[in-house]
Amino acid sequence: MQLRLENIQKSFGGQPVLRGISLEVAGGEVLALLGPSGCGKTTLLRIIAGLETADHGRVYANDEEITHLPPYKRNFGFVFQDYALFPHKNVAANVAFGLRMRRWPQARIDRRVSEILALVGLAGYGPRPIHQLSGGEQQRVALARALAPAPRLLLLDEPLGALDRALRERLMLELRSILQQAGNLLGRPEGITAVYVTHDQAEAFALARTVAVMRRGRIEQTGPPRHLYRCPRTPFVARFLGMANILQGEIVSASPCVVRTEIGELEIGGGNIAPPSGDQRQSCYLLIRPEAARLEGGRNPLHGRLQDISFRGRYQIVTVAAGSETTPVTLKFELETAVSLPPPQSSIRLFLNPAAIQLLESGEQSRETVEKG
Repeated sequence: MQLRLENIQKSFGGQPVLRGISLEVAGGEVLALLGPSGCGKTTLLRIIAGLETADHGRVYANDEEITHLPPYKRNFGFVFQDYALFPHKNVAANVAFGLRMRRWPQARIDRRVSEILALVGLAGYGPRPIHQLSGGEQQRVALARALAPAPRLLLLDEPLGALDRALRERLMLELRSILQQAGNLLGRPEGITAVYVTHDQAEAFALARTVAVMRRGRIEQTGPPRHLYRCPRTPFVARFLGMANILQGEIVSASPCVVRTEIGELEIGGGNIAPPSGDQRQSCYLLIRPEAARLEGGRNPLHGRLQDISFRGRYQIVTVAAGSETTPVTLKFELETAVSLPPPQSSIRLFLNPAAIQLLESGEQSRETVEKG
């Protein structure tokens, strides 16, 4: 099933929550809505489900407008963060609930419940009371209940948010496999079409083919996970994905592209966003990727003071203060653990790989993001 949103707008109490969202989700695709709390991603999911009504805009399923179609007529599955299971029903009865509402024959219900429980790794759990299950098992039951009626679209709202980190890591990989297998089981050969809401970058990247990063009711950038990580478009996206080395600068040369910053002039290599046209000395924002630093000779020498070294197993995070001594710029880099470093508070010279530096979009929205950090 293909989902299409056109210019979705929504306000609560006069405060805009969604500001013109347009999106397309292809059949069999998993789209992640990624962003901080309050950015509007759950409201958008509820509008897709029919649980909220947009103030403006349209929702289409396979080119059929469903903007005002009641939720029960959409044939969408919904998985909540708090599971929303019936505590007085056992596992099988919870999974069968939607099938009974559709008046399936009992034999068909029993067969589907057995198939779905096996798919989510709970074969034989049908008779168990809900209160005897762990949090991870309850979330699997919630997923099984949503998948059982073969929904046209699966909507997941922070489904792993209530679990501890270790369990979340394991389940997000299993969930990807479950969604891949569910299409064949449920008669949807193109795969399960899904929209997944999360504030966790790792979940979004692990599960989704396409990620839409949201900020203040708008979509900041959309693309495959690898592209988003390699080419964040704005300071907000870069920061939200964990990249902190963002500087304001001035383009002083276009070929090669050279930007004057607080830590000196930096050359940008190939494969980066092209410099804006027009006046070469216009302001810009610059991302220095964490893997940019080297100890060996090269271009873009950086002189600073080593503030901290944080061991992370196969790599170490190095914090360096550079630029003015009165108002230094703090930068963080990732170096292999095998690299020998001087002790903290020592002077250090690094070289920044031009290919690991890129220009970001300027503009009022980007400027505000950088200033607020």
